[in-house]
Amino acid sequence: MVGLAESNGQEKTEQPTSKRRNDARKEGNLFQSKDAVTVVMLFGVFWMIKLMIPLLYVTIRDCMVYFFTLVRDPEPFSKPPHIYIYMVVAIIKCSLPVLMASVVLGIISHGVQTRFNFTMQPLKPKLSKFNPISGIKRMFGIKKLVDLAKNLIKISLLIALLFNLLKTDLIVVAQMLDMPVYTSAIRTLELVFELVMKVCLVFTVVAFFDYLYQRWDYENNLKMTKQEVKDEYKNTEGSPEIKGRIRKVQRQMHLSRMMQKVPEADVIIRNPTHFAVALKYDPDKHGAPVVLAKGQDHVALRIVRIGEENGVFVMEDRPLARALYASCEIDREIPAEFYGAVAEILVYIYRESHREDLLQ
Repeated sequence: MVGLAESNGQEKTEQPTSKRRNDARKEGNLFQSKDAVTVVMLFGVFWMIKLMIPLLYVTIRDCMVYFFTLVRDPEPFSKPPHIYIYMVVAIIKCSLPVLMASVVLGIISHGVQTRFNFTMQPLKPKLSKFNPISGIKRMFGIKKLVDLAKNLIKISLLIALLFNLLKTDLIVVAQMLDMPVYTSAIRTLELVFELVMKVCLVFTVVAFFDYLYQRWDYENNLKMTKQEVKDEYKNTEGSPEIKGRIRKVQRQMHLSRMMQKVPEADVIIRNPTHFAVALKYDPDKHGAPVVLAKGQDHVALRIVRIGEENGVFVMEDRPLARALYASCEIDREIPAEFYGAVAEILVYIYRESHREDLLQ
């Protein structure tokens, strides 16, 4: 169980991922210390009983008076429903606060440990639970041995506490035989609550170490093998090969759309084989020239070739081509620091085009 994968024998050396933790929460696989819940409920229930002692005393006294009154009645059971209702009301009055306290404390102590996670997955039937081999493994697993050792420790501590209490208060217990019933009852309750508080304090220490163990065991079981991490990454993020092919197709589509815009350019500024940037200036739509396409190496040569085939003016300017390629984005206007240099080129192109028209 510790450090070994169930299927392929690989060591579980990797910390659990966020998805692994979320899946475990959805399945109801959460760590919690039952001893911590028991201690909280034990504290709460006995403190509630201690606070309710006056109410319990008055209720029991009234019940006794009521029943003794019925005994003197010549027909005490002539109206039995009233007797039953009285008994039910008395029982509810004495037990309901204690039951409510135990329920509320149980919900809170469970909820604090599980962050109030609610799921119906643990209630669904699983065929693995009916596997006798798995059941035998669970019976003799490390977890069961730890639970057995923990229970033996608790029983030993409880016996030691009882022995110590009896040894210390044996004379007091013997003296109760000569005490009034009311006094002996109070003293007995004091001894019981003293024992309960000692038990709770000792069990709190046991619950603390049980909490640490349950957390360690839970984290250890959630650990993953390297293969499980890879498989999870593939399932959530996709296969690296598939993602690489998708990116390649996207780049090809982007390049194709970019090349379709090259014939619309006014000028292509190049550095003769390494960089090429295609610009277009439309004063009716934009306040500055816009980058239609840019590329490096073979893409740059392809931009130049398409531009020459469609009669686009090609200007060689090494520093400007390199700077435009590094600073400009496609379908965006060029930065202001390039306005002067690009404007000179556009004016030059306009003059050359106008001269050719005159010659023709």
